[in-house]
Amino acid sequence: MIKTIDAAAFCAAVIHGAAAISAEKQAVNELNVFPVPDGDTGTNMSMTINTAATELKGKHYPTISAAASAAASALLRGARGNSGVILSLLFRGFSKGVKDKETINGRDFAVALDYGVAAAYKAVMKPAEGTILTVSRLSAAAAAAAARENDAVEAVLTETIAKGQEALANTVNQNPVLKKAGVVDAGGKGFLIILQGMLDSLQGKPMPETGGEAETQDKADFAALGEEDITFDFDTVFIVRKKKPNVNLDELRAYLNSIGDSLVIGEDDEAFKVHVHTDTPGDALNKAQEFGTLELCKIENMRTQYEDLAAGKHVQSTDDLDAVEKELENAEEEVADAEPEKEMGFVAVCAGDGLAATFRDLGADGVISGGQTMNPSTDDIMKQIRKTPAKIVYVLPNNKNIIMAAEQCIPLCKDKKVVVIPTKTVPQGISALLAALPDDGEEANTQAMLDAISGVHTSEVTYAARDSDFDGFDIHQGDYMALSEHQLFGTNTDLDALLKLLAEDQPQQEAEFITVIFGADVKQADAEKAQAIFQKACPNAEVTLLDGGQPVYYYMISAE
Repeated sequence: MIKTIDAAAFCAAVIHGAAAISAEKQAVNELNVFPVPDGDTGTNMSMTINTAATELKGKHYPTISAAASAAASALLRGARGNSGVILSLLFRGFSKGVKDKETINGRDFAVALDYGVAAAYKAVMKPAEGTILTVSRLSAAAAAAAARENDAVEAVLTETIAKGQEALANTVNQNPVLKKAGVVDAGGKGFLIILQGMLDSLQGKPMPETGGEAETQDKADFAALGEEDITFDFDTVFIVRKKKPNVNLDELRAYLNSIGDSLVIGEDDEAFKVHVHTDTPGDALNKAQEFGTLELCKIENMRTQYEDLAAGKHVQSTDDLDAVEKELENAEEEVADAEPEKEMGFVAVCAGDGLAATFRDLGADGVISGGQTMNPSTDDIMKQIRKTPAKIVYVLPNNKNIIMAAEQCIPLCKDKKVVVIPTKTVPQGISALLAALPDDGEEANTQAMLDAISGVHTSEVTYAARDSDFDGFDIHQGDYMALSEHQLFGTNTDLDALLKLLAEDQPQQEAEFITVIFGADVKQADAEKAQAIFQKACPNAEVTLLDGGQPVYYYMISAE
């Protein structure tokens, strides 16, 4: 039975916990209460804690206090989404609980966990039962009770997880939305997965495998090649985020085989990864983008690499770009803190080139790429705030899952005042920026923006990622789905019919202005057809069409 842990054991435990949530992030994502493709709790928690794992790897800390502080700092910078922010707060409080300690026992662990829960609850305006907060609170209470019986860390952590699992199972009864969907809370599940990973580390269990996709050769073994073996010049590896979870890649596979060899495609519900040798990597990338959005690419010339190898020279690869990229990042950081040239500046979060251009046209100093399924971290938002040449910087998160990450910037920013306008949708963000009164002072400007978002009704049209029976709706994978203020409005296999139902709904019927924002997967002609549907159904409203280029949502409809 392990009684105490030191800095090294703590670091190993956090790294193991990060690997555990990475391995199970998709299972956590799928605990979404709506069958729309925005289940990102597991992804957010995984990306958040992996910032800490990266920070701790290969480092030596003299005390557990120093290690926990480093982990908490990294988690704060990398926090993504509400679940990621709450996870970072749990670790921040934990860090305060072990301050000045070289090692900790089970009693110390329980106290630190309680500090973490207090920090998380303090940051949430209206804590709800049946969430990660509930699971963490009851887990901490179990830790305290266990420590009174046995102060060994292993014993305390074991009981913490056991009671946490009971609390997690009960979340389905505590939250009405979870109960309707018949699932437990995703954030609470992720939290316990991380704790179990930490316990597994203490008990010497092997690190879980991560990735979950077909093994792909990321770098050619040039030493094993002869020039006659190089049929195609370019070793090409890339990752593409799918347009739809069930996209069929047979056409892509056949095309890539026709222009190259050594083809391997690994995939999961969200993305696919391709490795291929080809003479025309551009063609491979262009074809792949018919099936999704390109996220990452690496291309290396195997012929020139072989020639360098044969000549005894350094073999150039994309790894050599790391040093250059680091220099560029350092240069960016050096100029990141813009001197205040004006009183107020604005930063907006959105996904889609059209929306980004709209926010810039309306006066946004900076636009952060992100939104549903791709929440920016606190650090991402902080960097844009620092680049904004203003004394007061307003942040428009434009997504309810990004608001908390944005709010974490307020105490972190020392040289500028940060004001977060709690915009939950892109239309709210656009209206807030339109209503801004930068010449009237902070109080008047803030109130004008808050008043503007209160008068915006947002509807969204997307697709179902899986079969589900939710709140009386029999939903099938691939169905079109309409959301009204984040609540399920209806489903249909006919997109036009669904748009007509939305247009006839009360918020649109009472609106003076309606903006139909169409996404990346919608053609101009289809978007104009959608505009006509709203014009016919809402004759008293001015209906405007906007090319947003956003992913996930075919349409966002703003009614004011």
